[in-house]
Amino acid sequence: MKKGKKYQDNLKSYDKHTLFDYEEAIAQVKKMATAKFDESIELHCRMGVDSRHADQQIRGAMVLPHGTGNTVRVLVITKGDKVQEALDAGADYAGEDEYIEKIQKENWFDFDVIIATPDMMGKVGRLGRVLGPKGLMPNPKSGTVTPDVAKAVKDTKAGKVEYRLDKTNIIHVIIGKASFDDQKLLENLEAILETIKKAKPAAAKGQYFRSVTIASTMGPGVKINPARI
Repeated sequence: MKKGKKYQDNLKSYDKHTLFDYEEAIAQVKKMATAKFDESIELHCRMGVDSRHADQQIRGAMVLPHGTGNTVRVLVITKGDKVQEALDAGADYAGEDEYIEKIQKENWFDFDVIIATPDMMGKVGRLGRVLGPKGLMPNPKSGTVTPDVAKAVKDTKAGKVEYRLDKTNIIHVIIGKASFDDQKLLENLEAILETIKKAKPAAAKGQYFRSVTIASTMGPGVKINPARI
């Protein structure tokens, strides 16, 4: 796909082969975030593992120090007193069969995250075919299957991000918005990289971070020196 003139001009404004320190990379990416909307800043890490092996998976979640800057719509699948508990914590929707049927029959997806209590996973599992491809299936490793729905909702609304290895051994995660000041982006970046570092599988051999890049939604990627991590 051919990139626009603005993208090409941005690409010429720096040496794309240079490995930048965190602060320099953030400054460069922000300088190139010139779209008419507040672009997200994304982190892309190519990892030295093989996602085909179960013992080399990397997956988890964390709350960024300064959030993502995004408004997250949360659906909680639960029953009984937990429904009101979820709503009181800030969930946009909470309930049981009515929402499962709405997704199944109406192809309804007016939410960004699903949280479910463990006792509901038998029913939620039936939605795997539609939720899985969209990356919406609740999972204990990401904290979206939990009896403590109030904490899960609050963490999600506060800027919890999930990181997971894709089929090409890359992790993609949002670290904030172009409107964030440099220090907030730096602290979010350092926090997520440290978390991914600690999640290194015992079976991983050789260089763990193969390449680390940050980019705005519409801008080119800027490479970070992985030796610093």
